[in-house]
Amino acid sequence: MSDMGVASATEQPDIPALIQQCIQGDQHSYALLYDHFATGVYRLCYSLLLNRQDAEDVTQDAFVYAFKNLSHYEAAKSAFKTWLYTIAVSRCRNQYRRKGFSLFDITQMFHFNLVAPRAELPESHVMQQDMRAMVQTALGELSPRLREAVVLRYGHGLTYREIADIMGIPPKTAESRVRLAHEQLRSRLHAEGRGLLEELLQL
Repeated sequence: MSDMGVASATEQPDIPALIQQCIQGDQHSYALLYDHFATGVYRLCYSLLLNRQDAEDVTQDAFVYAFKNLSHYEAAKSAFKTWLYTIAVSRCRNQYRRKGFSLFDITQMFHFNLVAPRAELPESHVMQQDMRAMVQTALGELSPRLREAVVLRYGHGLTYREIADIMGIPPKTAESRVRLAHEQLRSRLHAEGRGLLEELLQL
């Protein structure tokens, strides 16, 4: 979704001010707020849904809901990003309950391009594909809640506190879900797959 831009590091917007301007009806502020957060929300939705059209639809739905309810956002309780991601995760859950929960594409989830040592050889390509399939299958066997925790932690680099706020659980529970996901993944993978997984997750 190349059209979903974000402000550069030198052009960080004043989020509280933008929110207030949005509440007052300033359409330009809505556009700035959307541009700043849309890429991250779309990445989150795609990491959970793995369908571009579904991710786009849920992203738009999340922003529509958020913009309609900006007056209910309480900065004292959470960062705006956390509040927005909470809305997005809730809508992703509704979507994958309706459509089923597909397997991850590990390279899409972590934005990691796998390159075989001798990629020009057919056998290297086959081995690479087999290892990816192993990891995908193991991730697909995780429960939705464990997969959400993994996506938020490693796909988006969020802290356990942020994950807890988004998922509506205590931080210790968020940490334990990530740890449990690691244990389950390791138990499902052969040595080669575990090595690939640990490289991707930087464990």
